[in-house]
Amino acid sequence: MTFRAPLTAAALLATASLAAQAQARPMTPEDVAKLEAVGAIAVSPDGSRIAYTTASLPDVTEGEENGTTQQQLKLAYGPNNARDFLPDDISVSGVTFSPDGRMVTFTWADGDEKTAVWGIPVDGGAQRKLAAVEGAAVRSYAWSPDGSTIWMLAGAEEDKARTKQAKAGFDSVVYEEEAKLTRLFSARVGTEIDTEPKAVAIPGYVSAFRVAPDGRHAVIDSAPTPQIDDAYTSKRAHVIDLTNGKVLRVVETPGKLGDIEISPDGTQLSMIAGVDMNDPADTTLHLVDVASGSYRALNPGAPEAAVDAEWLADGRLAAVIHKGAQSALRIYNADGSVAEEHDGGALILTGVEAGGGTLAVEANSPQHPGELFVWKDGAFHRWTQHNAWLSEIDFGKQRAFTYTARDGQEVEGVLIEPVGGAPRGGAPLILNVHGGPEAHDSNGWQTAYSKPGQVAAGQGYAVFLPNYRGSTGYGTAFSKQHTGNYTDPEFTDLVDAKRALVAEGIADADRTGVTGGSYGGYATAWSSTRWSEEFAAGVMFVGISNQVSKFGTGDIPYEMYNVHSGKWPWDDWMAMLEVSPIFHVDKASTPLLIMHGEEDTRVDPGQSLELYRAMKIRKPDVPVRLVFYPGEGHGNRKAAARYDYNLRMMRWFDTYLKTGDRDAALPPERPELPAGTTGTSSED
Repeated sequence: MTFRAPLTAAALLATASLAAQAQARPMTPEDVAKLEAVGAIAVSPDGSRIAYTTASLPDVTEGEENGTTQQQLKLAYGPNNARDFLPDDISVSGVTFSPDGRMVTFTWADGDEKTAVWGIPVDGGAQRKLAAVEGAAVRSYAWSPDGSTIWMLAGAEEDKARTKQAKAGFDSVVYEEEAKLTRLFSARVGTEIDTEPKAVAIPGYVSAFRVAPDGRHAVIDSAPTPQIDDAYTSKRAHVIDLTNGKVLRVVETPGKLGDIEISPDGTQLSMIAGVDMNDPADTTLHLVDVASGSYRALNPGAPEAAVDAEWLADGRLAAVIHKGAQSALRIYNADGSVAEEHDGGALILTGVEAGGGTLAVEANSPQHPGELFVWKDGAFHRWTQHNAWLSEIDFGKQRAFTYTARDGQEVEGVLIEPVGGAPRGGAPLILNVHGGPEAHDSNGWQTAYSKPGQVAAGQGYAVFLPNYRGSTGYGTAFSKQHTGNYTDPEFTDLVDAKRALVAEGIADADRTGVTGGSYGGYATAWSSTRWSEEFAAGVMFVGISNQVSKFGTGDIPYEMYNVHSGKWPWDDWMAMLEVSPIFHVDKASTPLLIMHGEEDTRVDPGQSLELYRAMKIRKPDVPVRLVFYPGEGHGNRKAAARYDYNLRMMRWFDTYLKTGDRDAALPPERPELPAGTTGTSSED
């Protein structure tokens, strides 16, 4: 039986006051720089409290010191009733409750110390260290059900001889041959910290673990090595005996492995995984029999993606399901049958946690980033209200938009219209292409440092986020249309999206641009070369330009073979070259801004350099610029690099796309920074 309930007024998007509406203003890059969102959530055993973190970056636009994401611990007791629970300078992770609910526990590194497990009483008192591993950082942890033990997954033991050599200058690294495996320890919990936690042997590289309700067994995620390719292709769930580390059984899944949870009685696992080695993503929900290791899919072939799951105390299973650009909360009975389903409505649900009869979800919407909601009495009730200043913003209308591709395939995406609507003749359009391509964009919050979203809408642009062939959220058959088919039909879907939006009067055919990162960067490079006549400006981020050299310089060759290319470069060198943007530079007339982190191991920075150099030599009259970010990898982590990226992206589109002038002069090398930043403006 299926139930679909509307949201209550309390759960609907907070509406601005009439005064705020009268003073509404467009969103800016400076606004993006100060956004915060709910991060991790944990529900207390009795369901009376929810611990959560807010994730935010230092506001460099106001002069705060540059840095990465900080997570502030908060405790919520009900709607609009939350308080900070630790000082501002304590950034935490791994938030949960002790089994008796008396403490909120977390991982944190105090000063120069290694990351350890800490706790703070919910009824008041200072934080204290509960468990640690000497000389190693604790990466994750779990409580024994009786609260007497904390199990910790920690980094490898320091090789003191190797450290001494490195200090003397002998700091060479043997690529892929110096793997450092994680270690598992148990520590007694008492008034004093256990200084001699016991080590338990574990197989391979363990990236996650969960303790079973009996306290004697655990389920671990293990791969042969720490290499990301093994994490994608060879990671499996193992049931182990915690007393000696013996592997009792392995769940022999054939493909990618995602979220795993243990049922309250310990007899079953919920497991989100791929259905075979060629499945691009772990999106199918399974039930696993712990005793035998056998498993079965609950939603095989359904046009959807399972995102997260959580067992309820009564033995039922709650799951967040994405259906295209929308989402739902689905409850399964213990036998795998569907008990009920609740449409997310205006919300995009992204995670679920439960405790003591309270079912909490993290969710965002077109007008706010992630917030904390509780499902109760047939509705989602909003408990937190961050970014209150968003009530000042004049948002562009946002909705799902479906079009028909040239071969008859229906393709969906998320459309953000310009504030005030598109003018006659259409607005300048930015296609914002997600990476993966095993990912999808939902009709929720779509503004970030690398996503133009509402910033662009406030400046008169339309933005479309296409869930092209290869995307998740529409079933395995849809995502597998990408495998072995680089660029077509996946990137012809982008051209067809543009043409459909032009036909609707939303977009201007001569002022359409494209941007994206990783695989979206590949799409941008392809659209700016092979399909250059269709796109007036491109902003490429950590993207692929040469599928031949990408194979030898990235860290996921087997994953690329299994779910992307379906063949090795040497199987057909020319075919790989022909689906590479550098092969089509002779067609390029699209002004292209290329940006890349210098420390990227997923897509080597040389991919950006290859395309830049080819365009500079072969198409010297086409505007092109290459920007490297020192210390950044496959995406920018630090606040200043993110803000810089956002400024550069929008300025590039303003220069070439808004005007439609492909021959405009390059903008200045440095973006102009506000007076409050610690940087220097281009005019100084």
